[in-house]
Amino acid sequence: MKNRKHGETDRAHRFADWLHEELTARGYDLSGARSGGKSRFAEDSGISPSTVGRLLEGKRVTDMDVLARLADKLGVTLGTVLLRAGIVSSDDLVAIQEPETGPDAMTPEQAATALNITDPHKRAVFVSMATTLQQPPPDTGEERLAEH
Repeated sequence: MKNRKHGETDRAHRFADWLHEELTARGYDLSGARSGGKSRFAEDSGISPSTVGRLLEGKRVTDMDVLARLADKLGVTLGTVLLRAGIVSSDDLVAIQEPETGPDAMTPEQAATALNITDPHKRAVFVSMATTLQQPPPDTGEERLAEH
């Protein structure tokens, strides 16, 4: 248990270092307690000043709303923030960004079952929408026009 906690602390400190670099690169002055950078970032991002302080002190924050706001304000993907925070591994991130396709991929029917969609009408709507979304976009010829 002690090693796990130590690993979490290390990840939180690495995340704090990364965040400090990102904020500094964006012009937030984090040089001292009264420099104003933390407060300004808190105001700009909509994250509470105490949470910004905890993030920069290397205390683990896993609230998805906070991490999503952080990603939005930094102009990076949520996946990048989750990876840097040690919440997901790079393998997990690749699996999320590039889900498996092919014969082993989950069918819309399997997805409906996994999501516990049992109402026949709702299930039919879900399966129909998922099937539609899986179709490649129609060829409108616009790409060929743009090439010429």
